[in-house]
Amino acid sequence: MAIRPRKLRSLTRQQAKQIWLRAQRLDTPEPFGSGPEATRAAVEHLGYVQIDTINVIERCHHHILYSRIPAYERAHLRQAQSLDKSVFEYWTHALSYIPTRDIRFFLGDMKLHREKPEPWYASVGKKDMSKVMTLLRHGGPLTIRDIDDDVLIEKDHAWASKKPSKRALQLAFYNGVLTVSERNGMLKTYDLMDRHFGWEARPKPVTEKQRLDYLLDRALRTQGLISLDSACHLDAPSKPGLAKLIASRIRKKKLVPVALEGPGKTAHWGRPELLEEAPEPVAAPVHILSPFDPLIIQRKRLQIFFGYDHRFEAYVPKEKRVFGYFALPVLVGDEIAAVLDLKTDRAAGKLLIQQWTWIKHETPELKRQIEEELSRFERFQLGS
Repeated sequence: MAIRPRKLRSLTRQQAKQIWLRAQRLDTPEPFGSGPEATRAAVEHLGYVQIDTINVIERCHHHILYSRIPAYERAHLRQAQSLDKSVFEYWTHALSYIPTRDIRFFLGDMKLHREKPEPWYASVGKKDMSKVMTLLRHGGPLTIRDIDDDVLIEKDHAWASKKPSKRALQLAFYNGVLTVSERNGMLKTYDLMDRHFGWEARPKPVTEKQRLDYLLDRALRTQGLISLDSACHLDAPSKPGLAKLIASRIRKKKLVPVALEGPGKTAHWGRPELLEEAPEPVAAPVHILSPFDPLIIQRKRLQIFFGYDHRFEAYVPKEKRVFGYFALPVLVGDEIAAVLDLKTDRAAGKLLIQQWTWIKHETPELKRQIEEELSRFERFQLGS
């Protein structure tokens, strides 16, 4: 459905960046406070925090939280997931930590997965599923390492497992029968979802209208200014419904069309009260950001707002890399000032700079600011 333009509110690129940084809580030093409650609050505000297996530096879920919680400790995320149970794991555009308060919005996806499982789970037999479910029901939570009697099979794709029990656990997870009750590195402990959350009766799944409202409100909260693409990141099936909802909110004057300075004709919208109080530039903290940070992951949006094209080059041949294997953008104020290819040498207790690429003009003061943050970032990398 085409969204009819109305009177546009014009914003400079700097104003647009400030709105996005404010929405992402990257413009103030300690937006969520400190301690375990800060982790819960950060995940609830962001809507999800992506999980990734790459371990060149600290894994991205810890890195994303650290960028918004200076005193963040890894144990705080474990407490939120395993003790307070205020976050859970499931799929958004990628596997992520999600606020448990939002679980109703994902129960429909779990049902759909039960009804139409992905093709690569076709090899999971009833016998394998019965085996893991019996172990869980009678023995309590378990990891794949607790199952040592599998007859190994050949992988049918690169990310598959040779253990039939692992596929069965993963299938039951995506079906919403199991949840990850604890994570140590990449080792996951599974439990029955109802038992983990202590439910006597499951929450009711939301309606499609409620789901679309949730997606749009989450995008507005975390992006400030949205486009249809940014609100439906890697979720093309939701675009027609979101387009209708955006058009409805424009008619009700709950959203205002925005024209952004610079090249490109991507339509954007924001809440009228937000645009009346567009934030002024501030001396924001320096952030060394994960390539999976919500500010960085949407490359097209990043280019529109910041004029910066990020490249994730871990899977690019070495001779074709520009920024390096695991490049991290450095945000100074409201500009991407540099890109650092970093690696943590845990045995030597050092953070190694593989490559330093300047995006802005290098100055002694700018380098001093980044080096100061690098020292703090190194302490985080090497912490327990």
